Amino acid sequence: MPKLIVVNRAGDETNIDAREGISVMEAIRDHGFDELLALCGGCCSCATCHIFVDEEWKGVVGAADGDEDDLLDSSDHRADHSRLSCQIMMTAALDGLRVTIAPED
Repeated sequence: MPKLIVVNRAGDETNIDAREGISVMEAIRDHGFDELLALCGGCCSCATCHIFVDEEWKGVVGAADGDEDDLLDSSDHRADHSRLSCQIMMTAALDGLRVTIAPED
């Protein structure tokens, strides 16, 4: 089971197990991180699951495009390593992925 490292808004880091085939958003939500709202439930129709992917993982995870890119434009906190966590699926290749929950808009 891949490990996911989640940094909350207070800067606290937590290692969680994330099943392959679920989104990063689902893994974070299922482990009780209330500050990741994910209001649309993973349908890529809001930006309330905004995260920052650590720089070393940007190439592995890839960049946002299409609807995700448009939704991230609505955030005051968008950065070059911003992604919507509902759009990243957990795989063995992402074992050790480190993400930070973005500030709330």
